[in-house]
Amino acid sequence: MHEPLVPLARSPRSERVKRRAIRALLGTALRGAYRLRIGGMANVPRGGPALIVCNHVSFIDWLFVALALPRLPHFVMHHHHWRSAAFRWFFDLHHVIPIAPQKEDPAMRDAALAAIDRALEAGELVMLFPEGTMTPDGELGPIRPGVERIVARRPVPVVPVALRGLWGSAFSRMRGAPMRSLPRRVRPRVEVIAGPPIPPNDLSAERIASSLTALRGPTR
Repeated sequence: MHEPLVPLARSPRSERVKRRAIRALLGTALRGAYRLRIGGMANVPRGGPALIVCNHVSFIDWLFVALALPRLPHFVMHHHHWRSAAFRWFFDLHHVIPIAPQKEDPAMRDAALAAIDRALEAGELVMLFPEGTMTPDGELGPIRPGVERIVARRPVPVVPVALRGLWGSAFSRMRGAPMRSLPRRVRPRVEVIAGPPIPPNDLSAERIASSLTALRGPTR
């Protein structure tokens, strides 16, 4: 049985109640639309800081990861999505950390790295997509150097999480821009699988890529 969600540290009780209610509603919706399998979550530390890294297949990847993880993480999100007027309240409630590329907004990028470090220092989980963008072809893209910078500043375990089964969905880029086509499968199977943590002293882009590729296997 999946373990109960552990809320973000030091959140007001009203926020915790809202997040639990939203998670229950989203969980019901996702399980109704997809045949969801969750595995390997014993690899996610039940206490203390850790960085969660996941392959980026679709626009709704983070919803599956949020449902699967036993502890609610801080999600790191591109600031263009974070600024959405329709969902900003949701992102603020869940303590999403907005980030921008160095060449686009170095001040925001530095502020995001500082916020990530504060969350890890407080013993919380932080989750990000190390490719930095959704895959255009279903394959794992190059791992950007952000994870190594974060861990160099705050040595914490890095837990790889693989998503399987979302490539080809209406939320992926298989047929162009996401959410521009209708779903073609009824209740497709989606898997969220966590692997053994990578120790901070053994972390590299190559190690992240090999861990995610092995976890994902042939399923896209």
